[in-house]
Amino acid sequence: MRDQLVKAMQRNQLVNMMYMAKDGTFSKRRVKIIKVAGDNFQAYCFTKKAKRTFMIDNILAVVPVIHKEREVVC
Repeated sequence: MRDQLVKAMQRNQLVNMMYMAKDGTFSKRRVKIIKVAGDNFQAYCFTKKAKRTFMIDNILAVVPVIHKEREVVC
């Protein structure tokens, strides 16, 4: 999981993640990773509109956000 986070940070890529909070609740977050250090990472969370620190062990899934441009064919 750590390798995926580092790659996303290096590519300046947004990711969607499923995360389990300390109290056991689950949430889906869209984040931009700022820094990976030790067993946690800092990211800007678009859900909360703030910088947050997440524990790597509490991540259940990470999926890169892929933007596809659509063309209008006339």
